[in-house]
Amino acid sequence: MEGKERYFNTQSVHFTKKDTSKNKSKARPIYQTSAFVFENLNDMESYFTGEKDYLYSRYGNPNTEDLGKGVALLEEMEDGIATSSGMSAIMCAVLSVCQAGDHLLAALDVYGGTYTLFEQELQTFGIDVSFVQSNGDWKKELRSNTKAFFCESVTNPHVRIEDLENVVTFSKGHQLRVIVDNTFATPFLIKPVHQNVDLVIHSATKYLGGHSDVTAGVVVGSKALMERVKQLVITMGATLSPFEAWLACRGLKTLGLRMERQCANAEKLAAFLKKQPQVDHVYYPKGLSEHGNGAIVTMRLKEEVNVDTFFSSFSFVKIAPTLAGVETSISYPVGTSHRSVPQEKREALGISPQDVRISVGIEDSRDIETDFLQALNQA
Repeated sequence: MEGKERYFNTQSVHFTKKDTSKNKSKARPIYQTSAFVFENLNDMESYFTGEKDYLYSRYGNPNTEDLGKGVALLEEMEDGIATSSGMSAIMCAVLSVCQAGDHLLAALDVYGGTYTLFEQELQTFGIDVSFVQSNGDWKKELRSNTKAFFCESVTNPHVRIEDLENVVTFSKGHQLRVIVDNTFATPFLIKPVHQNVDLVIHSATKYLGGHSDVTAGVVVGSKALMERVKQLVITMGATLSPFEAWLACRGLKTLGLRMERQCANAEKLAAFLKKQPQVDHVYYPKGLSEHGNGAIVTMRLKEEVNVDTFFSSFSFVKIAPTLAGVETSISYPVGTSHRSVPQEKREALGISPQDVRISVGIEDSRDIETDFLQALNQA
């Protein structure tokens, strides 16, 4: 793969194709067009014979291609495609390896939107899903029609590091494809391909875009598997718009720099929160990567702490139902990301009404700590 020998931050800056036009632009132009024009019918036919790259932006566009192939490069996978959101990326990835009559195994501690997609919507496609605990007996859930295993490399909201080697060993032993959501870790911290994962998906809305101004998804994998994924994205209309792809690509260039700072700030904040008397428990991984342990910290407030007051008491930390922007933000898993997960399932996962998920930004760590301290004191 071109550029594979380069280091991460160099790859993330130089992942776009060279500009071969007469007027060479330093920044990638935005191809804000629904279609591409041709000189005549023979010229148009050249798209279908593979001589020309673009026909209609739902089928492909230089900006969306940049994002898909750029993330594939960073993930050290062969090919990728950008999609309209992280959820459409998950849907197209699953449908590329499962069809009506098939069965999917999925980790129980997935994002609430993923849980709802699997529990409710996949049923309408004739695909059954069994949710499994990380320490459960997965063999008991296997069926003759089981085709794939889905999990997150780092889970939401308790930031558990999935044992991908174990997942892949189990799955390959039973001829299952492995799909991993690598959104929380990003390829800066984890590259699932090193454990022979088949498909990797991202909500590029989060760290890849990085500035809370784009909604996008990405699926990457081998060229053989990506052929089916691409067909689904095109046919189902899950293609990303050129402008949003351009925004995500611009964010991708600073992914390594942002993650370094956010991971460092998160580690300091996790240590700080552990010392506070109002905090019952802090969830923050150790040993995730040589580059850091992630930028998400989840804490459980003690029962006597008023959650409503806590959320209302910040100076600059924002309340938001998403994560991964450059600004520090907090969210309430019970009320947002895992609202659709039944209470008994939330309890099985240990998700409490006192849990607060923190997406740590790039501000000065001392200011972040000060804002959390005053909010805790007020609550």
